Amino acid sequence: MNDMPLDFGDPADLARLRGEFRAWLADHPLPERGAEEATPEFLHRWHKLLHSGGWVGLDVPAEYGGRGLTTLHQVAVSDELGACGAPGVPRIGYLAQALLSFGSEEQRRRLVPRMLAGDDVWCQGFSEPGAGSDLAGMTTFAERRDGHYVVRGQKLWTSYAQYSNLCLLLARTDRAGAPHKTISAFALPLDRPGVTVRPLRAANGDDEFCELFLDDVRIEDAERIGDEGIGWALAMTTVSYERNALDTGHISKYGLLVDRLRDAVRERGAALPDGLRSAVGRCVVDYEVLVAHTRRRIAERLGGGQAGFESSVDKLLMTRTEQRLYQTALDVFPETLHGDGEAEVFAEYLYSRAASVYGGTSQIQRNIIAKRILALPSGD
Repeated sequence: MNDMPLDFGDPADLARLRGEFRAWLADHPLPERGAEEATPEFLHRWHKLLHSGGWVGLDVPAEYGGRGLTTLHQVAVSDELGACGAPGVPRIGYLAQALLSFGSEEQRRRLVPRMLAGDDVWCQGFSEPGAGSDLAGMTTFAERRDGHYVVRGQKLWTSYAQYSNLCLLLARTDRAGAPHKTISAFALPLDRPGVTVRPLRAANGDDEFCELFLDDVRIEDAERIGDEGIGWALAMTTVSYERNALDTGHISKYGLLVDRLRDAVRERGAALPDGLRSAVGRCVVDYEVLVAHTRRRIAERLGGGQAGFESSVDKLLMTRTEQRLYQTALDVFPETLHGDGEAEVFAEYLYSRAASVYGGTSQIQRNIIAKRILALPSGD
């Protein structure tokens, strides 16, 4: 059990919420996964169950389907799920934030409650074959017609698009203007004629990532999120929330593995080589630093601050923690590599290799920190 409860603000309020949620979990255990059930289908059933208890969208205003509480309340629920080894709250909070920040009132009232309830399943159409971390270089173009757009282009690394019915799509709407000011956002139904979804199988055997082909796809004016040209700001808001380890529920998951590594050091003692004991120590330090940093980030948000360029620091710390943690776990528990132990450790190790790429590469995050936070001069 992770020994670092993430308490802020009013401890009594959080303790009460945690107690209510633990009681609910006792009556609503994680359902069994069907033998042929895909991971997204299983997680969607879990999403619906959590929502039925009122545990999704705690920090979303009540008029949009949430409970009108704070980010901290949602974090506490994620922490409890991680502590008992259950899948986290569906990772839709950052998409909801994008709609709440940039959508019209009609869109917020129509789309956000359905997103929280799992009635609509969303994916992100951001990256392209030639524009991943350099998102401003996208070439997918939405041509303005009479009352609608016609979109042509390709998206890549679109997670679980084959299980989604809506896509938060970014496309350029002006070829002449500045790259960061000519991107617009749309809520694209994936059953629209001209949309083709092609899954890609990854090294861990999962088919999470997909290609998305858009061949003269019609999108209505009413399906544009916000004004033309606000796509870059919307994307930065989305990834800023996506990069925080508390928002995504990673902290508790890491904490469980840190505890396992600590236990291994205590149990094996001198039988564990010095190098591995040092590696476990570095994992503990990385984890403690990440927890302290994300606590500060949440405190800033509770004080009225908004997610911004500082999220690049969050992403770098999370990447370092995750990659070192699962590499060390494979070294301490080598049986997981050969399938004799807990296979998910090896699967998580494989997935962790992508942490320095998804959500913006580590190189891009360092550039953002250098330019936007430290104001360092650019090289010639």
